[in-house]
Amino acid sequence: MDLFEAIVLGLVQGISEFLPISSTAHLILVQSLFNTSFEGLSFEILLHLASVLAVILFYRKDLIEIIRGFFAYFTDRSAQNKTMFFFGLYIIIATGITGVAGILFEDYISETFKAPVFIALALAVTGLFLIIIERFIRHGNRTEKEMTFLDSIVVGLGQTLALIPGLSRSGTTLIAGMFAGLSKETAVRYSFLLSIPVILGSSVLAIGDLSSGALLASTGVLELSAAFVVAFVSSWLGIVWLISLLRKSKLMYFAVYCFAVAILVLIFRDALVVEEL
Repeated sequence: MDLFEAIVLGLVQGISEFLPISSTAHLILVQSLFNTSFEGLSFEILLHLASVLAVILFYRKDLIEIIRGFFAYFTDRSAQNKTMFFFGLYIIIATGITGVAGILFEDYISETFKAPVFIALALAVTGLFLIIIERFIRHGNRTEKEMTFLDSIVVGLGQTLALIPGLSRSGTTLIAGMFAGLSKETAVRYSFLLSIPVILGSSVLAIGDLSSGALLASTGVLELSAAFVVAFVSSWLGIVWLISLLRKSKLMYFAVYCFAVAILVLIFRDALVVEEL
């Protein structure tokens, strides 16, 4: 992997991670374009860590407020602490649902649905639901204060669907949250905050590879550093972009894009690299 490839992969991963367009599908297309594939999960995990760092820094004030209120609620049952306690609990519940499902079904899902035709279908389904949620569903207005355990279960199950290659994690959680009646702002905030434990949890799987030095030896310091920085910056821009477009009711743009990528996946399905994903 040369410097240019590392930069492009970091850019693609960073932007597609938090937009409802499936980072998996985009990494497949880019790997095929470069005629390369990842050795193991360590490089992908490195890019994911850059993305989650962007979320943590972007929502740092929210995270401090949630953590502080969560633990303060045990001694001070104020309304604000109660809201933060239950919001933190809802993050834990949705993460737990995804974690259990991942342990039980991830291998089966990745083996069964990794074919390009399934990835294209998943992208098309994402686009369809984005259209439905944008045009045909009355948007809710419930915030963190009005959230319930049922909301966390619905969003957790939606996040679980993202185990299927081609379904975007941010897309499924955002759609599930809005279907449940959450406001756009609450749904996207909940979706982004949910990415932190999910990505960090999956990163544990590659700690051995990252610490062994194998990735550094095979790729190089400059390439890895460039990929990480680009993934971090593009992830930050992706977060800002999605929030801005949601406020303007522009999910339709992502729907059209998902359909376009689905068509590309089908056209180039014989050349796609999927073994390592």
